Amino acid sequence: MKTLTSLPFLTAAVLALAACSTAEPATDAPSPRGDAGVVGFQLIRNATLKLDYAGTTFLVDPMLAEEGAYPGFKGTHNSHLRNPLVGLPVPLDVVLDADAVVVTHTHLDHWDDAARQQLPKSMPIFVQDERDAATVRKDGFTDVRVLGSDTSFNGTRLTRIGGQHGTDGHLGKLAPVLGTVSGVVFERPGHETVYIAGDTIWRPEVEAAIRQHRPDVIVLNTGYARIPGFEGSIIMGKEDLARARRMAPDAVLIGVHMEAVNHATQSRPEVGRYITEANLDATRTLIPADGESYLF
Repeated sequence: MKTLTSLPFLTAAVLALAACSTAEPATDAPSPRGDAGVVGFQLIRNATLKLDYAGTTFLVDPMLAEEGAYPGFKGTHNSHLRNPLVGLPVPLDVVLDADAVVVTHTHLDHWDDAARQQLPKSMPIFVQDERDAATVRKDGFTDVRVLGSDTSFNGTRLTRIGGQHGTDGHLGKLAPVLGTVSGVVFERPGHETVYIAGDTIWRPEVEAAIRQHRPDVIVLNTGYARIPGFEGSIIMGKEDLARARRMAPDAVLIGVHMEAVNHATQSRPEVGRYITEANLDATRTLIPADGESYLF
């Protein structure tokens, strides 16, 4: 695994918070397309992000609706609030400027009606399994591909990683609702390996992915989404950043999926305080604002 000092963005984009990561969230992040070895990351909102990888821009888990477009998730924490809780931080046409889409699962906060309507029907869409592929094809998309253990797009390897959307207690009663979820690893020689864990709790699959792929960048959904009446969360939370740090001491960790949907219970300030209290190194454990970008 690469050492901390060998990650080229640390002096330019994290420590100095310059270029595409500034005190004010970037509204139109510079694209590293064509720059050999450069990986660009931009959080849009919630779990929606853009990854510029080896000249290809992947849009991950697009939730593109206007603020308040949907009712809150029934039976979850703060279900009286309407989703999304906040608007898009960048113009929609900037978000849609991508070469392919990765949908880790088809819940509304990862693949919504606005995404179905706004994305070009010919856009390559990568999904976790044939069931999700059938769902996306029904929406009129013509280039739907199922992620496997060795999927390739424009020379970048994409690997599906399993997960579990909640504890065994959640799934015992809510399995049909919570369904199957996935993460994905992006790999290419000469580039940082990026692991997006998706809507999972900490699981053996997550640990196996970190051991096998040795990611340089790990993106965790740390909003700790709650369902009343159940212990624990259906996604990760702040303490999972510490678990990831123990397994990957030299990796950059990025926490997302906060402050944008009704059932997320951990905020950026809370997670930020935990990073400090747990000595997780704030220069390599990042909580981006909506629209904020980094280069790796």
